[in-house]
Amino acid sequence: MVSVAPNIEPVVRPIQHRDLEILQQFLPSSCAPCYGCSFTGKAQRLQPLHQWYGFLMLLRIFPPPLSHLLHTYVLEEANDVAGVIQVSPFNQTRSTWRIDQLTVAPASGQLDGGTRLLRHCLETIWEARMWLAEIDIDQNALLALYRHNGFQPLAHITYWSLAPNQLQQLTQREPALPNLLPVSNADATLLYQLDTAAMPPLVRQVFDRHIQDFKSNSLKKLATHLQQWQEPTEQFRAYVFEPQRKAAIGHFELCLCRDDSRPHVARLTVHPAYTWLYPELLTHMARLTQARPGSVLHLTSADYQPEREAYLQQIGAERMDQTLMMSRSVWHKLRESKSRSLETLPLSEVLQGLQPNQTPIPGRISSWGMVTDAPAALHSAAQAPQVLPEQHPPFSNSPQGIGLFRYPQQSP
Repeated sequence: MVSVAPNIEPVVRPIQHRDLEILQQFLPSSCAPCYGCSFTGKAQRLQPLHQWYGFLMLLRIFPPPLSHLLHTYVLEEANDVAGVIQVSPFNQTRSTWRIDQLTVAPASGQLDGGTRLLRHCLETIWEARMWLAEIDIDQNALLALYRHNGFQPLAHITYWSLAPNQLQQLTQREPALPNLLPVSNADATLLYQLDTAAMPPLVRQVFDRHIQDFKSNSLKKLATHLQQWQEPTEQFRAYVFEPQRKAAIGHFELCLCRDDSRPHVARLTVHPAYTWLYPELLTHMARLTQARPGSVLHLTSADYQPEREAYLQQIGAERMDQTLMMSRSVWHKLRESKSRSLETLPLSEVLQGLQPNQTPIPGRISSWGMVTDAPAALHSAAQAPQVLPEQHPPFSNSPQGIGLFRYPQQSP
């Protein structure tokens, strides 16, 4: 008698140490470049897990922001790793999360396996109300996977590259930045206001940033110093202050590579009413890169800031890659509160609310409707006993004599 192997359902579980060796061999053969970077950059995301796995496991007992470092899940089919997903919180309140990496083996089917991984994150991480994902516009299968799971387009992201000779040309003039100040935690409110004004309302709602997102706590500063000590990088942060409006109108972050092993990376934010700051801030950043002139400068630009993309095209920047930022809301996880509006009330309560609070007093208008039934009214009046109205003297102090109408004065 032939025994039939049981049908084992795929399982999504947290990553384990034994999965790291398999993923190092599994990812390069099944993943395409994405997020404007090569695949080697993606594989390096799992490298810290391989080196510091025992230490990172201890971080599970700590509160955020340390507990999210191991939010990596694998898809297991027939005791084999068939996919991996890596997520992280986007803001300090952890209301918005982003998908850093999603890879599925071709044998297991990208649509089925990717849906299982996405659904597991959507159902497991209850604190997430919004989800972000960034996909290369050329990856049609991956775009179809996210659309199948309810993700909608949010913005187009373009990755630009400035060659060393282009950076040298920008440094030929002096930038006009009289109020360029270094960034500290005391400037978090100004940076939050600038970030809010620089993006459309829909993107602002999805990002859900607050003032604490622009502050650096002691743990974040320690991680930055350790990264600079381990990797040859140097960071610069500054913003342009407008004294009349008491607001920040421009801000940039620059990460320089000191050994020319990787490109310089920059982020640039400018208030929509001060677009003349784009050439000034780029010129200042180009001057900072002259300390290490051998590397190119990578800059990210969104389509909701067309002036920045127009200036990058004007100076001859190279368009490296273009991605699509997608978002998905998970509003069904919010607690539903009973609203006392007419739309949510049952019909019985609505009709009860429309009833009068007291018995209406008959007036003169009610007698007009009795004209149509005049014979019946005359017949009932003839049978009813006649009651004479109470007579009041003219100009008396009774309530009936006080009002708009008075009895006429009779002559003696």
